[in-house]
Amino acid sequence: MPRFLVVLDVDSTLIEQEIIELLAEESGSGAEVASITLDAMNGKLDFEESLRARVATLKGLSISVFARVRRSIAVTKGVPELVRSVQAAGGRVGAISGGFHEVIDPLAAGLGLDRWRANTLEVEDGILTGRVRGRIIDAKAKAETLESWSRIYSIPLENAVSIGDGANDLEMMRLAGLSVAFEAKAPVRDQAGVILDDRDLSRVLPLLGLEG
Repeated sequence: MPRFLVVLDVDSTLIEQEIIELLAEESGSGAEVASITLDAMNGKLDFEESLRARVATLKGLSISVFARVRRSIAVTKGVPELVRSVQAAGGRVGAISGGFHEVIDPLAAGLGLDRWRANTLEVEDGILTGRVRGRIIDAKAKAETLESWSRIYSIPLENAVSIGDGANDLEMMRLAGLSVAFEAKAPVRDQAGVILDDRDLSRVLPLLGLEG
């Protein structure tokens, strides 16, 4: 039985929501941010440009917002079964997100993921500045991360599985031996190896010869 490296997008894949939209609802910019998010996921906007524009609307929020947003998050059906079964077979499961460590870290740890990577929001005196600290996790960074984890775990890319729904996932999906479009936008549906529209990630397991 081959060992698999399964890497998931987070927003609308690992979880049911978009983290930036939950944060934006707290700042009163929900409608504006949702519109930008949709255009970015459909490949109509550069991801980095769109993320910086969305994060700018969060300026002035207190870091107490993170706890409230975390309580609003629902993990997608089938995620615990997917993680448990892949790891039981000697594989690894990671998440790479254009979202934010401040929200994702406790979520990923609670799910028992092996690795995760996300953006970090800049904070001064307990208040969001409206900027992102460090490198933006864009499509290129996602692909580089998949390659890095493949080397770390000695799992070849042909045994890598990338699962995502937006244009920002396409580069890592092209690298993986199996790419799964999870209720995805048009650019991803057109290029993925498998289209999964049932929002149950345990449905990936039979594709790997595994059971939940």
